[in-house]
Amino acid sequence: MTNTNTVSQADRVIAAFENGVELTAKQITHRYGVANPRALVSSLRMRGYSIFLNKRTNSLGETYKKYRLGTAPRSVVAAGYQALATA
Repeated sequence: MTNTNTVSQADRVIAAFENGVELTAKQITHRYGVANPRALVSSLRMRGYSIFLNKRTNSLGETYKKYRLGTAPRSVVAAGYQALATA
C-alpha cells in the first residue's frame, strides 16, 4: 500500500506561517520549491489569509522583506482582494 496523501506547496507555506515563521521570497522558493512566491502569496491572500510583507534591517544595515501571517479576519481580507480582482 502506498501513501497517496500529498501536501501542496501552498499548504506547506501556510503551515509555516501558522507556526509563526517569517519568510523571505527567496526562502519560500528554496524551502518549498515555489517558482513565483509573489503569486503564491497573492493566491493565499485571495483565499483569505492575511499575509503581510514587512521590511527588516539586519545589524549590518542591510534591508530585506519578510512575509508573515497577520491577524486580520480572513473574511475581511478575502472580500477586499475579491473586490480588487473584479474591479
